[in-house]
Amino acid sequence: MTALRSLLFVALFYVWSAVVAISITPLLLGPRIWVLKALDFWAGGVIALLRIAGIRVEVRGREHIPTGAALVAPKHQCMFDVFAQFTWLPDACFVLKKELMWIPFFGWYAQKARMIVVDREGHAAALKKLVRDAKDRFAHDRQLIIFPEGTRGEPGVAGDYKPGIAALYRELDLPVHPVATNSGVHWPRHGFLRKPGLIVFEYLEPIPPGLKRAEFMRILEERIETASNRLLDL
Repeated sequence: MTALRSLLFVALFYVWSAVVAISITPLLLGPRIWVLKALDFWAGGVIALLRIAGIRVEVRGREHIPTGAALVAPKHQCMFDVFAQFTWLPDACFVLKKELMWIPFFGWYAQKARMIVVDREGHAAALKKLVRDAKDRFAHDRQLIIFPEGTRGEPGVAGDYKPGIAALYRELDLPVHPVATNSGVHWPRHGFLRKPGLIVFEYLEPIPPGLKRAEFMRILEERIETASNRLLDL
């Protein structure tokens, strides 16, 4: 039964995504906020479709969800971590690897929405560009989402936390909002099976600015991993 429900969800997910991607192309001619609203609509549809697979989505720690310029640092376990954020952040701006921009429709909408694109091979130059682009987006009170681990990982496993988040924290002098999740338990990064249950995104207490790099990274990883591990049995 789980396999059948998973197959049905996956099929409808791709149909829904294709219909939305094609139908909203005229929005590319309008302001970027139109595209963001369309992505919010699409993500809401995906959350509704997850019920077919027996999965509900819950957001905890709403008192910590930023509404203005902010740095958001979520745990990353599956693709759902990306677009789910559109449904509760008012003006989300993701840090994306440049390879994603080559994907038809996705790349077009990401560019229109003025997401930040990074070249992972760029090293110091890439970090400088990241900080420069972030300052530009914060001038418009956007919420900048950067996955500290850089890529998807397995539930219960701490990834390699990258220097990008530390550079932004130091240069922008803003609090960082960590986000824990158990999404990978129910939406694995490989395969089509979707495990019934509850996906939780938990916004944790923000980390204040001004800490030394090592202390900041220790607190960030500790908070995200501890809270995410608590969610694994849901």
